[in-house]
Amino acid sequence: MILVTMIFAALGFLSPSNRGGLMTAMLLLWVFMGIFAGYASARLYKMFKGTEWKKITLKNSFYVPGNPLCYFLCLECTNLGYVGFKKPAIEDPVKTNKIPRQIPEQAWYMNPFFSILIGGILPFGAVFIELFFILTSIWLHQFYYIFGFLFLVFIILLVTCAEITIVLCYFQLCSEDYLWWWRSYLTSGSSALYLFLYAAFYFFTKLNITKPVSGILYFGYMLIGSYAFLC
Repeated sequence: MILVTMIFAALGFLSPSNRGGLMTAMLLLWVFMGIFAGYASARLYKMFKGTEWKKITLKNSFYVPGNPLCYFLCLECTNLGYVGFKKPAIEDPVKTNKIPRQIPEQAWYMNPFFSILIGGILPFGAVFIELFFILTSIWLHQFYYIFGFLFLVFIILLVTCAEITIVLCYFQLCSEDYLWWWRSYLTSGSSALYLFLYAAFYFFTKLNITKPVSGILYFGYMLIGSYAFLC
């Protein structure tokens, strides 16, 4: 892969002005060279009277990229975890009671399920119009050009999520309910549920998908996207 990439670059087929062209060529060559790697390893394995050619094929495919990837991930996680653990612990801004108090009975609108669902409406309302154009560009093969407006909508989404979380968390603490951790996370994160419901609405109203497999792929991808939006 490296040899062929250097040859193409030396002959001028890979221009530095084409951003990403070098990486794309390397990835394509990596996949293509797997044919020759599998052929050579299978013949060498057969020379040693090997019979389990399926195992050697999988090992040949995963050994070189898999081991460095696992090593790199373990190294980075260990390094970052060590740095984070060496930092001083985050202290509470005020002193808290060591003995947990009994939480008084809450009003119906302070129910966790209800407040979480209500909290996701406003962030979703800030992006649902732009979401239509994004889904259209993905599933109907339309071009998307207004990245400046998308960035503005993203900033509005961040501000809206922060504001609605702070307000509902404040109301919760005023009601002497100190279990705010997961509720503060899910308050704005529940907008992912509305995103998935909107994706289902878009599927039945805008797309002409009749095959079950295509529908499963659509909802599977949108479920992954909604989960990423939650996180």
